[in-house]
Amino acid sequence: MTKTLKSALDQFRLEFTGKIPPEIAAAMARADNELAASGIAARALAAGAEAPDFTLKGAHGETVTLSKLLRHGPVVVSFYRGGWCPYCNLELRALQAVLPEITGRGATLVAISPELPDESLSTADKNELAFPVLSDTGSRVAREWGIAFDLAEELRPIYTRFGHALPDRNGGTSWVLPVPATFVISDCGIVRMAFVDTDYRNRLEPHAVLCALDGIAVARARMAAE
Repeated sequence: MTKTLKSALDQFRLEFTGKIPPEIAAAMARADNELAASGIAARALAAGAEAPDFTLKGAHGETVTLSKLLRHGPVVVSFYRGGWCPYCNLELRALQAVLPEITGRGATLVAISPELPDESLSTADKNELAFPVLSDTGSRVAREWGIAFDLAEELRPIYTRFGHALPDRNGGTSWVLPVPATFVISDCGIVRMAFVDTDYRNRLEPHAVLCALDGIAVARARMAAE
């Protein structure tokens, strides 16, 4: 990419903020503050922990199991809110841009959202993603990884007004979302890097993912030499 992911996110944030009514901006700010104060980021899966296994359906009907992927090398897991989220789409495209460098390091990249498979397929097609986009229906995996939360009641009619009613996209009646998060997991199943930020407008730079994968390779080489 010719610019950082952060610069693209900041540019969109500036443009979006100028378009929304003050009362909606205030409601979003209140929800952001409440989520940050909840302490969810501190309770989320952290570096040094063992990553809980999962088996999820992909956008093209495939079944993906974390433990099976780890047999072939490290795994990068990116949780995103949904294809309706422009910040998520910017992040997914940034990850796609470095996919050759991720796979070149012997790693696998997967993205997970609570959306139904048809919605995941739409996201994958729209962003021309060449990595698995998985559906965590019911947010079971997000709960196990400590990043699931209930969207603030105040925001639900606003999301519906914007065409983002979560029950329609995720199935059921739930308004649960994951805090956007990125985890880099070594082939032994241990989280080597965890990025969890309650401000959904902040995302991990892809370069940091590559650095974490390089760190895993260095550690592996050191162990082999001992």
